[in-house]
Formats: sequence, structure tokens, C-alpha cells
Amino acid sequence: MALTASGILLNACSGPPEGSAEWYFQHAYRLSQAGAYDEALQAYTDAINLEPMNAKLYVNRAAVYANLENFDQVIADCTKALTLDPNLALAYINRAYAYNAKRDYQSAIQDSNSAISMGKNVAEAYINRAYAYLSLGEFERAVGDCTEAIELNQSLSQAYFHRAYAFKALDKKDEAIANFNTFIRLSDDQELIEKARQEIQILGGTTP
Repeated sequence: MALTASGILLNACSGPPEGSAEWYFQHAYRLSQAGAYDEALQAYTDAINLEPMNAKLYVNRAAVYANLENFDQVIADCTKALTLDPNLALAYINRAYAYNAKRDYQSAIQDSNSAISMGKNVAEAYINRAYAYLSLGEFERAVGDCTEAIELNQSLSQAYFHRAYAFKALDKKDEAIANFNTFIRLSDDQELIEKARQEIQILGGTTP
């Protein structure tokens, strides 16, 4: 799984005053998109220093920490964001992602539940919870959550990837193969695409 910056992008307007929090935000976002994560981290921190009560800045910085695999800091920033805005569903979603990375699956489920209960942009919350269920061996629940995510956004490749593994665990080979193939069609992650191809081979299927 990967936490993408597009999942937490604030709507940036053009032409903010140089040196303002909005200017640092836009600069940080561009740096993050270019993969310059250390520089993006500093720019988000500069924005936070100017607007320390802006919850969404902490959520955006958390995404950069996720790309750097600093999951403790992801949790810290999302927790800070939630103290400032308890209704920020994206903070629960991003913190659940970090909890999954740290194998704290119960906390990931709890945060995913919180995000889902808010009913806003929750497809990724279903994916996070599905990953936790899959890791805990609760395969039917994982299938259900992946299906919910797909109904909300059919282009979320990770939902098909996790659902394929859940179907495989449930010995539903045809469904697993179909989901792996859909993942291959939607994803641009070459490492995971190769893994999906290997799984299809093991299951006796073919790729398009």
C-alpha cells in the first residue's frame, strides 16, 4: 500500500504572497509530487510554523512522512490534526494507514471505522480496514470492504489487489485471478504487478 499525495491535496489557489503559509503549502506540494520529500517536509513545516492551528497542514505533512516511511511521525501529525479538527476524516484515514504499516491492526480498524462513520471520501478508509482484516485472517470482511471501496471508486487498484488475496485465501481461485488481472490493468506499480502475475501463475490462470 502507498499513501498518495493526491489523497490529501488541499485546493491551492494561484499567486499567494511569497513566504505565506499558502505559498509554502503550494511549494511543498510541488516538491512532494516531484519526489523531493525532504525539501517538501521542510516547506510544510515552514507553513505549520506560520499557521500552527491549521489541521490540514499536519495531514499533508503526514503524507510526506509516509513516503519517507516514518510512520511514527505520520501518527503524531494525524493525531495533532485531530486535536485541532476532530471531524477531519482524512486524518483518520492516514493514521490508519500508518497503523497498518506498524502492524497495529486493531488501531487501524478503529480509525477506519471513525472515517467511515463520517461518510466523506471514505473509499481509502475501506481499503485500510480491508488490509487490516486481511492481515488478521478475516477474509470475508476483507472482501466486503474491498467491494465497498470499489463501489465508491472503481479505479482504486489496491482494492482489487487486496480482494484478490482474500479470495485466494477463501479458495475462490477464479475470483482471485480476475481481481489480480484487474489490478494489473489499473496499476502502474511494476513491483506489485509482477507479484500479481506470479500469483496468477500459481493459481493456474493467465494474464491478458
